[in-house]
Amino acid sequence: MEAADEFMKYRSPLVSRYASKEMAYNFSDRKKFTTWRKLWIYLAKAEKTLGLPITDAQVLEMEGHAEDIDFAMAAEEERKLRHDVMAHVHTFAHCCPTAAPIIHLGATSCYVGDNTDLIMLRDGFDILLPKLARVIDRLTNFAEKYADLPTLGFTHYQPAQLTTVGKRACLWLQDLAMDMRNLQRGRDDLRFRGVKGTTGTQASFLQLFQGDHDKVEELDRMVTEMAGFKKAYLVTGQTYSRKVDVDCLSSLASLGATVHKICTDIRLLANLKEIEEPFEKEQIGSSAMPYKRNPMRAERCCSLARHLMALMADPLQTASVQWLERTLDDSANRRISLPESFLTADIILSTLQNITEGLVVYPKVIERHIRHELPFMATENIIMAMVKAGGNRQDCHEKIRVLSQEAAAVVKQEGGDNDLLARVQQDPYFAPILGQLDAVLDPKTFIGRAPQQVARFVSEEVRPLLEPYKAKMDVKIELEL
Repeated sequence: MEAADEFMKYRSPLVSRYASKEMAYNFSDRKKFTTWRKLWIYLAKAEKTLGLPITDAQVLEMEGHAEDIDFAMAAEEERKLRHDVMAHVHTFAHCCPTAAPIIHLGATSCYVGDNTDLIMLRDGFDILLPKLARVIDRLTNFAEKYADLPTLGFTHYQPAQLTTVGKRACLWLQDLAMDMRNLQRGRDDLRFRGVKGTTGTQASFLQLFQGDHDKVEELDRMVTEMAGFKKAYLVTGQTYSRKVDVDCLSSLASLGATVHKICTDIRLLANLKEIEEPFEKEQIGSSAMPYKRNPMRAERCCSLARHLMALMADPLQTASVQWLERTLDDSANRRISLPESFLTADIILSTLQNITEGLVVYPKVIERHIRHELPFMATENIIMAMVKAGGNRQDCHEKIRVLSQEAAAVVKQEGGDNDLLARVQQDPYFAPILGQLDAVLDPKTFIGRAPQQVARFVSEEVRPLLEPYKAKMDVKIELEL
């Protein structure tokens, strides 16, 4: 019956349908409330070390019950007290009767609430960064493999000068590399709220230690170190500054913009049949059209990326309306926006890794598209070859102009192929360069330094960025569809 009841209420698709187990756990109630208990243990240990009357037995009792949370009791306590932290203080005290008098000693709710949020943010970044590194690695391999494969470039989604498939992938990679640096900076800039008291003045702890400022500072330092942080914020209100959330979520929203652009490009190229995302052997593209191979993974990324970008508005507005030392209108909003941002980024990166591990390129289709457009692009090269052969530039320009317009009319008005090259070959005027036409129209002569740019970019900017994550590169993504 309980399992059936699950289908009688809303479940977030971010968790029920998409997110990885590790990210779902990172923002779970179990992670949250066991972290609260660990923070109470850190506080008790540090207070004991600094001379408060706390016994080894009390600390051992707390440590023995750090994981065995009675969630039903905590829920009942919260219904009575209308206060989540005090509900869990009472629940913890129930199984730690000896330690009950010293649990949460001198602390305010934000001691566990805010510090736990900072731990979850830090651990969330630690889950995302290797995933982003793997996406960059897969896409780098793709860029190197196709570094010199010519393809039509597009500006305004109109055919433009040639580039290469690998060079285009480097445009994606450059944005992802910026995201990698942003996420790493967001993670490294995080500090601990530490032990600051109700309005951030540490007054309660100064009283506990009978006016000993050094002990209060040492308490803050010890707890910060036990929680795995190098630094704590030197000043806080009741909460850490909500601009911290802005910085964290802005890096994720920016990643969302990057992924949306990459996956939109893939969708456009799929329409051209030049590149496709992986497609399972028995996958169905359409219930009505059996021939279809829809870019559903890329579409999922775009769909979720929009949500990730939209979430950025929440921390900006929250930070802007935190009155004086704090107001509680941040709480409900942050319960949603912080986890959802990390869960959404996690799903996007897992999906994009799956895409980049299996991108399919169709060189013959790409070549056909080039042949269709290249004669128009090569007109200046043909003119130059004629001038070198002794022709007059103005006469040649006029000949090419007329022939180009005739060929364009065949393409646009008759739906035919571009026959400009055939027209040039049939015109006696161009007889002096007929033997050079294949060389003049070789696509590789139109790609400039694209292959060299790929090689330098990968070696100088991408590979060094991936070095810290080498040990985590082999993880494959089993994508749940």
